[in-house]
Amino acid sequence: MANSTLKIASWNINSVRARIDIVERFLREEAPDILCLQETKVVNESFPADMFDRLGYTHRIVNGQRMHHGVAILSKLPIHEDHSHDWQDNGEARHIGAMLDCGFRLENVYIPAGGDIPDPALNPKFGQKLAFLDRMTRWSETLKQPTLLVGDFNIAPLECDVWSHKQLLDVVSHTPIEVETLGRLQASHDWVDLGRRFIPAPERLYTWWSYRAADWAASDRGRRLDHMWASPEIARNAISHKVHEPCRGWLRPSDHVPLVTEFTL
Repeated sequence: MANSTLKIASWNINSVRARIDIVERFLREEAPDILCLQETKVVNESFPADMFDRLGYTHRIVNGQRMHHGVAILSKLPIHEDHSHDWQDNGEARHIGAMLDCGFRLENVYIPAGGDIPDPALNPKFGQKLAFLDRMTRWSETLKQPTLLVGDFNIAPLECDVWSHKQLLDVVSHTPIEVETLGRLQASHDWVDLGRRFIPAPERLYTWWSYRAADWAASDRGRRLDHMWASPEIARNAISHKVHEPCRGWLRPSDHVPLVTEFTL
């Protein structure tokens, strides 16, 4: 950390062990102070710590699960674990939180995707996603400390957050009920959406492209599923925000790309 700034990155890596090479490349090129990962897909005992240690990310908190889910915070700076929430009450590893010495909390979350059918009666996974968000909202209402909330929210809230609002209205991640539910979460703490603060709507802003596309860049059917939200007092200190879109074209990429926000302290 230099010049009293703090750079925090967030990335759904879709298996940290399978993509350790591009994680290393990203850390060497971007050099964030802290990296939050989602969908690490590894138990804590098998987390690939060596590369992170070698690059100076010697402080870490991991909440892992075999083959599924999993979150981690890797840091060059001291971090202090507080707790991990299980907002589904089912043991899935979808959240990890830490306190930073600069005085704010960092919360890293992987919200469930919700299956394919946007109807809780027909698809229990969709109901679980909405319930997860409702529990998060009740938690958010009680927050007293300045907090940065990052991760894969699995919802693209704005019409301009997807390649086609009309075609995706009935597709999980952009349905009206998901957008409304996420809106209640945002209102519960006056969260500032840093992505849209720095890249205002309706400018193009995607963080995810499906593996199904033969040429993801040419078709550009993206969605903004990954987010960084800040308490108002933290948002005032944000000086830059970047979506590292070229990472989607790296060797064996994740379907998500990293977000990086820099703050003054």
